[in-house]
Amino acid sequence: MFQKLEDVEKRYEELNKLISDPEMISKQNEWKKLMKEHSDLEEIVLKYREYKKVENDLEEAKEMLNDPEMKELAEAEMLEAKEKLPKIEEELKVLLIPKDPNDDCNVICEIRAGAGGEEAALFAGVLFRMYSMYAERKHFHVQVLNENETGIGGYKEISFMITGKGAYSRFKFESGVHRVQRVPDTESSGRIHTSTATVAVLPEVEEVEVDINPADVRMEVFRASGAGGQHVNKTSSAVRLIHEPTGIVAECQTERSQLQNREYAMKLLRSRIYDMEREKQEKAVASERRSQVGSGDRSEKIRTYNYPQGRITDHRIGLSIYQMENFLNGDMDEMIDNLIATDRAEKLKGDN
Repeated sequence: MFQKLEDVEKRYEELNKLISDPEMISKQNEWKKLMKEHSDLEEIVLKYREYKKVENDLEEAKEMLNDPEMKELAEAEMLEAKEKLPKIEEELKVLLIPKDPNDDCNVICEIRAGAGGEEAALFAGVLFRMYSMYAERKHFHVQVLNENETGIGGYKEISFMITGKGAYSRFKFESGVHRVQRVPDTESSGRIHTSTATVAVLPEVEEVEVDINPADVRMEVFRASGAGGQHVNKTSSAVRLIHEPTGIVAECQTERSQLQNREYAMKLLRSRIYDMEREKQEKAVASERRSQVGSGDRSEKIRTYNYPQGRITDHRIGLSIYQMENFLNGDMDEMIDNLIATDRAEKLKGDN
């Protein structure tokens, strides 16, 4: 570990020189990449320097033990240093875990009603509201890209973008099947129904990360539509993009301008293609190297929302929270923090 830390510090010093070089500053794209790398390494380097300082303090305190007048002070400093070193070492182990390169990205989130008909569509609406309220708590911005409403407050499907630094790091473990158990408003006998909705969380990716040949993309335009005739455009401003080599389709109809809808549809298409390629790579990785909670398998049942018991259970980490109303109002930090901690622990285990 310490050799790795030495290498990180050496690279950090190299980057200090490079980002100050006027010639490099003039190459904006390269300079931005170096600045990001420098920023990513800074926390590790500062923590490592703190470790070395405490280690040095310990050695100096040991030398002071021979001086009778300084012995008591030396023993106190040694005790303090010995308590600090293991804590800093653990912090360094966590900081050395390779960071998900997408953690700082914006998010494109897609929710689709699954089994359960109208009740599943209503649950999809509940999830959208929950994520919107959580995003608001985190000072992220939510923008709907495409929606297929049912007319009674639910969605057959809805796609939306969440923008803000670190959005992906907070939402990435939401991918999978969400299950709800509750008595529908339409159920007169009071029987509990089980319905599902599928959530997909994709990082927004830059053009340079996914190379799409414009000749491979077919564009169709159509009139935007909404439940009960709402938001219906008289002009064909809605856009559908079809990536012919993969068959992946992306639509956007929420903007009045065809140009804006095309731009957002392209963002969605790019993210879906990137996600498909990433999924292929992850499947090629040996299962023992894969994080317990980080696979984001679309078919995996990840969480149950049990209304009669007021309980939300995440099946990946075995955590239940009995604060249904607060959770659905966007108070999700406890669950998300536990998912992140478990993922981190699994990665630490894998490195040992």
